[in-house]
Amino acid sequence: MPHRARLTVDLSALARNFGTLGTVAAGAEVAPVVKADGYGLGVKRTSEALWSAGARSFFVARLDEGEALRRSLGPARPARIYLLDGLVPGTTARVRRSGLTPMLADPVQVAAARSAATDGGPLEVGLHVDTGMNRQGLSQDALSDLSRDGARGLNPVLLMSHLGSAATPEHPRNTLQLQRFRQARSLFPALPASLSASAGTFLGPDWRFDMVRPGVSLFGGGPFERPDPRIEAVATLDAPILYVRTIEAGEWLGYGSGLRLDHRIRVAVVAAGYADGLLRRGGGRASAWFAGARRPVRIVNMDLMAIEIGDTPAWPGDRVELMGANLPIDDLATATDTVAHECLVRLSTRARRRYVRS
Repeated sequence: MPHRARLTVDLSALARNFGTLGTVAAGAEVAPVVKADGYGLGVKRTSEALWSAGARSFFVARLDEGEALRRSLGPARPARIYLLDGLVPGTTARVRRSGLTPMLADPVQVAAARSAATDGGPLEVGLHVDTGMNRQGLSQDALSDLSRDGARGLNPVLLMSHLGSAATPEHPRNTLQLQRFRQARSLFPALPASLSASAGTFLGPDWRFDMVRPGVSLFGGGPFERPDPRIEAVATLDAPILYVRTIEAGEWLGYGSGLRLDHRIRVAVVAAGYADGLLRRGGGRASAWFAGARRPVRIVNMDLMAIEIGDTPAWPGDRVELMGANLPIDDLATATDTVAHECLVRLSTRARRRYVRS
């Protein structure tokens, strides 16, 4: 449908990013985080491509995401799938049925896992310890209690924590969390350990341990919230021009009275807007790529956006890149006061999707 926005997902670029992260991780297992439907790019196709690239462990957030991932991979791809939400009481049967590994992050979850052991043997779990995010994770005291009783009734297979400031390498919290995680690991020295996601993977060998859990950098976001030449664009969003218009000085553009023009401009009206996942506040701040150059985005409405094109020849049907190799997702995120993660997961299903290999 040529009149619609189009989202192109390059599965080969995804696989190459997985390989790059493996090289940076220098021997640690690379376990992709594919929550939120593969960061908005489709968990089935992206997880299959990552399995083919060598991934054997995956992380999701919600239980239904884990169930969907298990169905997508199927019995021919027996991955270990970790649940970051942990074991929500009352869901044990579903967790066992799909062969999922919950990351226990609360004493209530530990109790639920131990209760499940009386019904079907010890449940395979991970232990998520809080080292300074203060969002989820067992306290150091709770982990010590587990260590003293030998994790009775549990079958732990991973110890993990999560960095809160890894995208800012010089932040002192990174070193503090590393120290606390080392203390936690001393309680379970035989367990494989994982501290870092995308950004932490690039902090250095001290932060990598046995496993890294990249998410956004697999899908094209730089580890430090800016473009990184080692990371390729995976998602390209483009849309067609519907109209080319000249607007005189003194006229208003779009809704309200916030954009009154002080000079004559020529714009291309493009068939994409916030219903396609773009952020409305990109108007006046973000850029689009057209005819070999960045063009200022003047307004973003629900279905349409206007970009200023000067005297550049343009015709209805010409396509404009809104995210991709020429417009790194981190640049779009910076222009709209957010992070690459949000730019990805906001992408709407209205944009026609296609998967390619480059």
